[in-house]
Amino acid sequence: MVAHGLDAVERDLVGNLGLEPCVHGLGVSQFGLRNVLFPVGERLLEVVSPTTTGTAAGRQLDRRGGDGGYMVLVQTDDLAGDRRRLDDLGIRIVLDAKMPGIEGVHLHPKDVGGAILSIDETDDWADWPWAGPVWREHIRTDVVSDLVAVEIQADDPRGMAERWATALGVDGSDTVLQLDEGEIRFVAPTDDRGEGVSGLEFRSERSADHEIGGVRMALRPA
Repeated sequence: MVAHGLDAVERDLVGNLGLEPCVHGLGVSQFGLRNVLFPVGERLLEVVSPTTTGTAAGRQLDRRGGDGGYMVLVQTDDLAGDRRRLDDLGIRIVLDAKMPGIEGVHLHPKDVGGAILSIDETDDWADWPWAGPVWREHIRTDVVSDLVAVEIQADDPRGMAERWATALGVDGSDTVLQLDEGEIRFVAPTDDRGEGVSGLEFRSERSADHEIGGVRMALRPA
C-alpha cells in the first residue's frame, strides 16, 4: 500500500486488524520512502509513504487521487527461470531489488497493468529479509490470521488477468489467478479512481469490512 500519512494508516491497521508492526524504515530510504511492515500469518503487508518529491509512490498517489494499493509481491523458487520467461515475453523489468538473502524484479506496470508486480526469491524459503530478521515474532492472530487474496480493479479484468498470468507463468483462463498460497482477483472498477489494487481479503473468525488507506479490507471466515 502507499499512503500520504503512514502513521495514521499504521494506527488503523493495528486498531482494526490487530496487526503488530515488525519493522520500520528498512531498505527504502534510497527511494525517497519510509515504510512499515506487518506480518499477517505467513504473509506480509507493507505500507510506504514518500518523503521526497518525484518518487514512483508519490506519482501513484497523484494518479489515483490518494492512498491505495501499490505493489503485489510474490515469492518464487526459480527467479532465473522467471527472468528468462519475462525476457522472452518482452516484459520490462524496471528495478532489480536485492539485499542479503533476497532478490527480486519489479515489472513495468504498463506491461502487466494495475500495479507494480514484484517476483522475489529468497535464499531460504522461510525467510523474507525485506521484513527484517525477526518478523515472525510479531505475528498476531487475534483478529486476522492470514492474507488470502488481493483484488485489482481493471477496465478489462480478463485481459489484465491474462497478462499477469503470462508474466507469472500460471493459468490465466479466468479473472482469478490461483497461486500456491492465495489468489489475485481482477474485478470491474467500483469507483472512479482508475485501475489499481482496490481490496484485500483476510481470514478471520469474524466477518467485517473496513476501508483503510484507500483499500477495502474484507475479513471473512474460512
